[in-house]
Amino acid sequence: MMKSLIKPVLLSAALISGSAFAADYKVDPAHTAILFKINHLGFSETVARFNSMAGEYSYDEKTPSASSITVTIDADSLDSNHEARDKHIKSPDFLDTKQYPEITFTSTGYQGDATQGVLTGELSLHGTTRTVDLDIVKIGEGEDPWGNYRSGFNGTTTIKRSEFGVDQMMGGIGDEIKVELFIEGIRK
Repeated sequence: MMKSLIKPVLLSAALISGSAFAADYKVDPAHTAILFKINHLGFSETVARFNSMAGEYSYDEKTPSASSITVTIDADSLDSNHEARDKHIKSPDFLDTKQYPEITFTSTGYQGDATQGVLTGELSLHGTTRTVDLDIVKIGEGEDPWGNYRSGFNGTTTIKRSEFGVDQMMGGIGDEIKVELFIEGIRK
């Protein structure tokens, strides 16, 4: 009798513990966007996005500090809605996508609650890796109409391109790049 009670008690304890609430997600590239804005000549901001990326994240609602994410962006998928500008940004003058085909972000920590906080990680861009903080907000989670379980987060940060060795045309193009992330994932 005692042995038959031990297994359900241990299972219940596991379900109540914080680690039982962690879930792993694959980034859904069809519903994910990574945008950036940069000042152009002091007159306006030019907006661009990356069209191809992959990643995974773990979200732990009960222990948010245990959450993590890794994203790899195809640098050559840059799209600013202007073919000649895209070619120039991908050239050695800026991103040099032939030499540096990927941009990566790997989180190293999270401070905040289950709905918002600051995600810290290592951003590798143009051959340089620097620590970056992203302000994160949870948008929602739940079952979709096709039987999958999804969650979504938005994030923002500002980086200086010169800190990553991208320092061409500093007079006409701003140094600060405002990055906006819209991440949606499907639970594995």
